[in-house]
Amino acid sequence: MLYYLFHYGITTPMSSVTIKGQVTIPKAVRERLGVKPGDEVKFELSADGQIVISKLRGKPGRSRFAALRGRAGKGLRTDQIMALTRGE
Repeated sequence: MLYYLFHYGITTPMSSVTIKGQVTIPKAVRERLGVKPGDEVKFELSADGQIVISKLRGKPGRSRFAALRGRAGKGLRTDQIMALTRGE
């Protein structure tokens, strides 16, 4: 569901953009959308030029790196691992 900010009477929430392009979503907007840390949001430009923010449903999928966590072999000491990587 899309939410237009001006429909909810939120008094002109302001935010600035960091050098990295990051924006803090004002608390009133986060509360209205039910956005919590870790949630994903989508920014869309409507035909009339308004910016529309929506909370994405469901949990984001696991990252390719998260899938690899805990895959290292157990029982090898550091010196054994180094010997394997050096081909000794």
